[in-house]
Amino acid sequence: MKTLKFKTNAKCGGCVARIGEALGKFVPEGKWSIDLSTPDRVLTVETDLPAEEIVRIVTGAGYKAEVL
Repeated sequence: MKTLKFKTNAKCGGCVARIGEALGKFVPEGKWSIDLSTPDRVLTVETDLPAEEIVRIVTGAGYKAEVL
């Protein structure tokens, strides 16, 4: 399992909830987090999925994700 980090455009708890709903289908709860206090609003994910798949999941939820 690897730790991946992504820059997102999440702005609030509602954004985090929507991203979490999408991620929850592929990543267990507690294996991802979004730090809204940083300018890049960093999403950290512990997973075996490729980074491109996480980007696809977040994009599918209506948000941007860029690998850091």
